Amino acid sequence: MKDVITAGVDGTPESLSAIRWAAEEARLRRARLRLLHAWVLLAPEPASHPEAGQGQNYWTHRMMDEAATTARARFPDLPVDEVLVAKNPLDALHEAAEQSDLLVLGSRDLGPIARYGLGELGLQLVAHTECPTVLVRARQDSTANEGAGEVMVALSLHEPCEALLAFAFASAARRGVTLRAIHGRHLPSYAYNRGGGVEPIAAEQAAQDAREDLAAALEAWREKFPEVRVDDRVVMESPAPALLHSAADAGLLVVGRRHRDRHRHRLPGPKIGHVVQAVVHHAPCPVAVVPHE
Repeated sequence: MKDVITAGVDGTPESLSAIRWAAEEARLRRARLRLLHAWVLLAPEPASHPEAGQGQNYWTHRMMDEAATTARARFPDLPVDEVLVAKNPLDALHEAAEQSDLLVLGSRDLGPIARYGLGELGLQLVAHTECPTVLVRARQDSTANEGAGEVMVALSLHEPCEALLAFAFASAARRGVTLRAIHGRHLPSYAYNRGGGVEPIAAEQAAQDAREDLAAALEAWREKFPEVRVDDRVVMESPAPALLHSAADAGLLVVGRRHRDRHRHRLPGPKIGHVVQAVVHHAPCPVAVVPHE
């Protein structure tokens, strides 16, 4: 554990919401909060502090001061580091992620066109960082900082999910809330009759099989975190809609993605999978994307 939570700072309302969420998480983890802003054209700092309203980096410093004030307003005793670097933001945040337990970014919410709101930078980082990344929208500001709502974790059960479950159970334990474990699964072909209808007995058997698989995946983690109440649910529909339909009242949605080659983070068109793609664009709550094997 590095005991550092890094939040990206860019002066937008989404960034301030991410900072508030990150400050709350740092308090819960008893970690340091690192506020990071990167700009390739950042000027060298003068030897003497410039007068108010002067200096090439005046607006950058003003933005960072606002970010730090936002964090300290809620948690005055929280250790906060302000970091300005003259680098490409993608490179700077990627490096910061390697030195952090968690990376927190603002995610734009543009209503009907929200699917385009995350932006290329966020997509690149979600796809390739080695630490979990949390995306927070500005409209989530009022709830995200109070720890309200259950922690919800999406499980595919078709691949290892230990890192995902470790993050989700620990998050629920820190917040003292219920962990809602959701598994979405398509009905198997044998559950449909020749006319295209569903055979009730076959459909129920498929659902029962899925419930048993989910219970088996959670068993060891229930024992490790006996204080966490677990609400495990199987939804017999496509995984992405199953998650979005269940996330309306969640405080945090946790999803997983496979590890990528860390040296390929500059390649265009990062692939994060259709389920992760759907929830980072459309989920109404903060989303944590956890890399796993």
